[in-house]
Amino acid sequence: MQVMPKWADVVLIPVISLLLAALLSALVIIGIGEDPIAAVGLMVQGALGSTYGWGYTLYYATNFMFTGLAVSVAFHARLFNIGGEGQAMLGGLGVALVCVYLPWPHWSVALIAAGLAAAVFGAAWAAIPAYLQARRGSHIVITTIMFNFIAAAVLNYVLVNLLRPKGSMDPASQRFPETVHLPSFQEMFSTADTVLFRGAPANVTFFVAILACVLVWLLIWRTRLGYEIRAYGHSETGALYAGISPFRITMIAMLISGGLAGLMAINNVMGEAERLVLNATEGAGFIGIAVALMGRSHPFGVFLAAILFGFLYQGGAELALWTTIPRELIVVIQALVILFTGALDNMVRIPLERIFLRLRKRAG
Repeated sequence: MQVMPKWADVVLIPVISLLLAALLSALVIIGIGEDPIAAVGLMVQGALGSTYGWGYTLYYATNFMFTGLAVSVAFHARLFNIGGEGQAMLGGLGVALVCVYLPWPHWSVALIAAGLAAAVFGAAWAAIPAYLQARRGSHIVITTIMFNFIAAAVLNYVLVNLLRPKGSMDPASQRFPETVHLPSFQEMFSTADTVLFRGAPANVTFFVAILACVLVWLLIWRTRLGYEIRAYGHSETGALYAGISPFRITMIAMLISGGLAGLMAINNVMGEAERLVLNATEGAGFIGIAVALMGRSHPFGVFLAAILFGFLYQGGAELALWTTIPRELIVVIQALVILFTGALDNMVRIPLERIFLRLRKRAG
């Protein structure tokens, strides 16, 4: 019997965890001699107070949606994929190859091809740790984190030795052709009289990320494959009894997970940088873990958590620019959110379960 109603598990626990993380963050800000209320106000103004701020917030959120979904799909199969960073790097390589070496008549066609390439490269990079887990028993956490470093080395070699234009000292590919440039929010929503999202990198990929959230929801909760993934995640023994192949589910879940992480590259490589550069992922693969934890591995929760972390990223940049609060404080806040939504989940859950149990007994 479920002790708490579903809404409490999905909404109330994450909100309380977030409030606890915010309280401790405020204490840290006070400890370094700053005003936490003024800091929050500056973050809100910088991240949400203008279309420029919203443009950056939604740009970061787009990255986090893809990586959060990637972690969530693996979570449902009881797999801890922390290789999203490397999978996104290789997804960027797929995007660059498609955009640089193939001619495209329009960005919409190039977007489809680049998305497929990004997903294939990301899935291929996730397939190796998945196979090692399924066939050799290698722990997925160890192999995926190792593959992040290998991906960084592979990308560095390819950029320096293969994709770097002649005469350039910058370890980056050449600029993508004009025909594959994705429309930015500024181009999409500005009018002749009003310029919105001026200079912000948010682009059409944001809507692709929302579509990915919908498709993952349909996959996990409305298909037979999704049921098998969840069944395997809940009980491997029960799944085996039902005839579900652990090898098949492990491989499929990790392929989908890697593909979603790779899709992030259409936002930061094709949409923002318009070329492939080193460190383009900027840690988004690891932030996806926190996003999945806070979103309870549900696509709608991932969407909301991605917006929150996009706000933290952009708001943190404003703090670092206009105050003496270091940019690293945002890393501390993110760590606190991860701590309370993940490691200390039972600290909030158990007292709430007791409260709801007492309320149920009184009502009964």
